[in-house]
Amino acid sequence: MFCNTHDLLFVIIVSLHPIFSKMSNTITEKETVSDTLTGEVCTLILHNDDVHTFDDVIKALVKICGHSREQAEQCTLLVHYKGKCDVKRGSRKALTPMRGKLSERGLTVSISN
Repeated sequence: MFCNTHDLLFVIIVSLHPIFSKMSNTITEKETVSDTLTGEVCTLILHNDDVHTFDDVIKALVKICGHSREQAEQCTLLVHYKGKCDVKRGSRKALTPMRGKLSERGLTVSISN
């Protein structure tokens, strides 16, 4: 993701906060939408790029995936530092439209089983 001086300073300050060092996965059981017929649960994965600003990604996750602002910020930081982040779990049928909308914004996303 594109990073200007302000974004970099924000990332450094936030990354030093203890809550971020303990984060391994930002998806909660509440946000998992499973396919009740097949039981299949897939994961929508957001991948890092050098194009989008943190704010662009945060806004997309809030609008398309229904994340809170705080959760979207955490996902964005994980994507930036780890290269990818699981942003939503659910059936392939439920995740495919989200993947399409995120892709339309130029974000790199995939669905895994």
